[in-house]
Amino acid sequence: MDAHSALERTITKVLSQAENEMISQIDSAYEQAVTNLQSSRNAVEADYNRIIDGAKKQAENLKRQIVGSSRLSARNKQLVLIENAVNNAFEKAIGKIDSVRNSEKYASMMKKLLEDGLNAVGGEVVVECNDKDKAIVKKLVSEMGRRIDVKIKVSEEAIVCLGGLRVKSKDGSMVYDNTLDSRIERLKPLIKKDIANIFMK
Repeated sequence: MDAHSALERTITKVLSQAENEMISQIDSAYEQAVTNLQSSRNAVEADYNRIIDGAKKQAENLKRQIVGSSRLSARNKQLVLIENAVNNAFEKAIGKIDSVRNSEKYASMMKKLLEDGLNAVGGEVVVECNDKDKAIVKKLVSEMGRRIDVKIKVSEEAIVCLGGLRVKSKDGSMVYDNTLDSRIERLKPLIKKDIANIFMK
């Protein structure tokens, strides 16, 4: 009976130790699993955050590109509108040249253009103009020739231009182009720039 009891105690003790060892291993495995799970969760969260941050950056870059492209497109459209408006304004002004050609204002302008040309070239000069302005240019040259000590000759050959004149040195080495055509071409970029500065601020 004692041997049987001793055997039972021994079996119970061995089973208890095995149970405790198994429970300890299970606890350790559980803790390891929880640690691994937490570590994996942290890694997954870090990957998730990286993916979200990357997506946000891509979205922001795309937004900037779209906004930049839209602004560029709008700016280009504005520049085309400005170009067309300036060209239309000049076309209307050009259309009115013939109607003002015989006015005092036109004569005064031609005098100023001639004076500018004479000052720029100096010496003996040849003045060129179109057929429509020849009479007024000859009259101005005649008046100026009496007042200033410069030899001025009006070319008999007409040049193709809207109006205004061209002053050349006698040998042709210096030319001062004061035709309306050249003045318009010089003015266009300045006017476009001024309009662009007003509308694109």
